[in-house]
Amino acid sequence: MKVQVLNIDGSAGTGDIELSDDVFGLEPRADILHRVVTWQLENRRGIARATRERSDVARTGKKFGRQKGGGTARHGDRAAPVFIGGGKAHGARRREFNISLNKKIRALGLKMALSSKAQNGLVIVDTLDVADAKTKALAGQLAKAGFGKKVLVVDGEQVNEGFARAARNIVGVNVLPAVGANVYDILKHDTLVLTRAAVEKLEARFNG
Repeated sequence: MKVQVLNIDGSAGTGDIELSDDVFGLEPRADILHRVVTWQLENRRGIARATRERSDVARTGKKFGRQKGGGTARHGDRAAPVFIGGGKAHGARRREFNISLNKKIRALGLKMALSSKAQNGLVIVDTLDVADAKTKALAGQLAKAGFGKKVLVVDGEQVNEGFARAARNIVGVNVLPAVGANVYDILKHDTLVLTRAAVEKLEARFNG
C-alpha cells in the first residue's frame, strides 16, 4: 500500500511510503478489537480491596457477659459487627481484574487497529521537526491540516522533544513513542499520525 507523505501542517511532503499489507492492509474485525480493548481497560483497573469481616479482626474471643439475666443480647465476643471495632457484616471481597489474552490476539488487534486507520484517518509525516516549537504555532499548523479534534501522534524510538513540549497543552493531541502504540488509544482518536520512523518500528515489531 503506497501512501503520500505529508507535512505536519497537511501540505504535501516529499515522496511516498510503502506500507506493509501484513500490518496496514488487514480487514478489521470488531470482535478482535473488542477483546483487545476490554483486556487493556480491565488491566488498568486496580485491585478492589477487601474489608475485614468478623473472622478477620483482632479482638478478644472471650464471652464478656452472662448468657441470661444481664438484660442485654447474648454476644459471644467483641468481633461482632454491632460493636465498634468489630468486623464488617457482608463486606466487600477482594477482586482482581488482570485478565489474560493470547499474545497473538493482542498483536492481531494492533494490526487491525492500524489497518482501520489506514482505511480512514491515517497520516504519514516525514519527521516531527518544527521550526518554532511553540504551542501556539503548532496548534495553528494542526488546525490548518484539519486532522480533527482528537489526534494521536506516534514517533519512532523516542518522541521529538520540541514537538512533545509544544503539543503538551493542546487539547485532544497526544504523543507516544512507537513502543507505546496500542489499540485503545489508536481507536479513540480521529486521526493517527505516524512518522517514517514510527512506521519502520511498527513493521519491525511484527516482522521480528
